[in-house]
Amino acid sequence: MSVAALTITTQNKDPLPPETSAKLRAIAATYCDAGGECHGPDHALRVEKTGLYIGQHMDCRLDIIAAGAILHDIGRRQETASKGRLCHAVYGAELARSILRDFHFNAADIEAICHTIRCHRYRDTMIPQSIEAEIIFDSDKLDSIGAIGIGRAFLFAGEIGAKLHNSDQDLMDSKAYTAEDTAYREFKIKMCKIKDRMLTPIGRQLALERHAFMEVFFTRLDKEFFGS
Repeated sequence: MSVAALTITTQNKDPLPPETSAKLRAIAATYCDAGGECHGPDHALRVEKTGLYIGQHMDCRLDIIAAGAILHDIGRRQETASKGRLCHAVYGAELARSILRDFHFNAADIEAICHTIRCHRYRDTMIPQSIEAEIIFDSDKLDSIGAIGIGRAFLFAGEIGAKLHNSDQDLMDSKAYTAEDTAYREFKIKMCKIKDRMLTPIGRQLALERHAFMEVFFTRLDKEFFGS
């Protein structure tokens, strides 16, 4: 099968009891802002779906992946409120620990799930030490590139009042959370590097495909924005 032919579909049923999954998703949604922004329930659902797809091809615990994906961004709102001083991955793992205890997960599984949450952040220095954590890391990063990643980058730019596009020259003096913090800036500073950060073989394959699409898109954006 070619890389381009890879599609994210899951063959197995939910690895968690349906009632548990539904309640965890409902709880996770309460930690999101009303609009969901770029890290709302729809993002968590895509990370879960991608994680299960990758996990089905590897020797891992799918229930750990499902729970970790559902809860991985529940600390985001607090990080935003603190303007980045609080790490949402570390804070979210502690929130998740309390939630999982209420669902009677055993101690070992709680620690395994919380580890996936603590280690999923792109800019963090915490390195995933389990295959489940590696899969959550890759799944979260895959959702920030390709067509979905481009859409999320433009959504975030709109939320902070950034321009539609800027040039390479603009990037030299640009700062985050300003009018210059465009989707193009996000591509040049972060998104273009993600393919080299993948931790699993399938994650790397999917990342290369999505990266190629981004290259085509932003080349076309330049052409239409600045003229041929």
